[in-house]
Amino acid sequence: MMTNSDEVSMSSSTCTPCKTGALAELGIERMRQESGVEPALREQRQRVVALRAAYAERYRPLVIQGAAPIRVMARMVLELEQECRARRFAEVVISSEIVNRTIGDVDLRRVVEREGDIDYSLLADEVGVALPGEVINGRPASGATYLWLREQMMAAERLLLENGFDVRIYDVSGVGNPVLRRWLSDDLAEQWGIVLPPQQLFLSIGAMDGVHKTLLGLQQVLRLGRDGQVAILFPAPGFNVPEWQAVALGYRLHRVQTRPEDCFKLTPEQVAHELTKYPDIGAIYLTLSNNPTAFAYSEPELRALAQVAQSSGRRILLLADIAYIGTGDPEEDRARMRAFASPAILRDTIFIGSFSKMGTLTGERFGWVATGDPEIAQALTSGWMNSTASLPGEWQLRYMAYFQLFHQRPWLLTKIRRLYALRRTRLIAQLQKLNDEHNLFAEVYLDDRATVYNWSRLQASQDVFSLFERTGIAGVPGSAFGYSDDYVRLSVGVIPVPEIGSELTR
Repeated sequence: MMTNSDEVSMSSSTCTPCKTGALAELGIERMRQESGVEPALREQRQRVVALRAAYAERYRPLVIQGAAPIRVMARMVLELEQECRARRFAEVVISSEIVNRTIGDVDLRRVVEREGDIDYSLLADEVGVALPGEVINGRPASGATYLWLREQMMAAERLLLENGFDVRIYDVSGVGNPVLRRWLSDDLAEQWGIVLPPQQLFLSIGAMDGVHKTLLGLQQVLRLGRDGQVAILFPAPGFNVPEWQAVALGYRLHRVQTRPEDCFKLTPEQVAHELTKYPDIGAIYLTLSNNPTAFAYSEPELRALAQVAQSSGRRILLLADIAYIGTGDPEEDRARMRAFASPAILRDTIFIGSFSKMGTLTGERFGWVATGDPEIAQALTSGWMNSTASLPGEWQLRYMAYFQLFHQRPWLLTKIRRLYALRRTRLIAQLQKLNDEHNLFAEVYLDDRATVYNWSRLQASQDVFSLFERTGIAGVPGSAFGYSDDYVRLSVGVIPVPEIGSELTR
């Protein structure tokens, strides 16, 4: 059984103002190396610090209003960077004083890390993001994978035509081509031991699209035997977009506040209480490796939750969001997925998967949905036919090309996982060092070596805006995930994390 991560408690001494950004404070000395321009750069840094304070004051009311906090924080960072460039501040000043940790997207073009003999900055070229001749990290990319992917798309289209499927015409069922669905079905069995026929697996334009289509198709199924609205149980903190989608489609929400002592995971006792109290609950949404907390359910924990649902006296479906499966330790991920190998649990589970995080392909939107019940699968098709109608042809070919890339070169996924692990370790070390100096956090949490985030608790006197104002690090408040603003989610995705000088051990 996987053990929960230890928590690192921090001191509660009086805060002292942080006068410079986090990256500069932690030893980024490039500016000082150019002694002739140092005074001008120092003045620019001071002006950026003042602008950070002004932007924090301007954007704090917008977050309090609850207007999409993740996007509000991301927009604040973007607009501040744009203003700094309009003022012709040096890029080294901007990058050291404004640290965007709001969005989970991984920007391969900005990867610079090396670890021993591993050069992670090559990933943009190796994954096929870099164009031929594009200069990344000071050297031109070969573009070999970029071109290879296009050759694979042509090969995929020929294969589909040989199998009687033409992506250039209307797809009546709207769930995607049968060849790719078969590949994904076989991969589920090979990688995770989940055996499902391809007829019960549908393509989606990312995981969010998959959740929306699933909720749309499930409405009639979940209303059978229930009067009025159907409810879905959502644990908090959790990814809030599915909650918004559910409300927009007429579902009732029951949000359960998880506890720090449980590593922010639902317990069987909480589920039993909610199912007894609210007979309208028909489904539970669960992210196996959690966004925002980076804690993950173990196999025994998942089995225990499923057992409570099955003993409730009515059918409760589990919407298992596995978008972050593949970002952590493979053995631990395999153990989590084993919980669903039981036919009884598999029958009541709907998986929502994606290539976005495990393959650093957040812009491509490659997703899928699969269910263990053929009758549920039949019901779900209405969500596809009545939304997208027919999935884009070129997109399906691109999806097939990337499937082949990762199937033929599995070392790429290993390299991506190692990059995530390196950045998570460095971010925790950075936060601990900042806290030693400025007493910003009440808890800097370790995690279960999964996802691309850190979730930590701020001191009572701090919030995401004071953190940004003092350090230049922009995160997302806990309220964006249905939790307290004492907490902040920080991403390792968009930009690198500086090395402190020592590895953090669990």
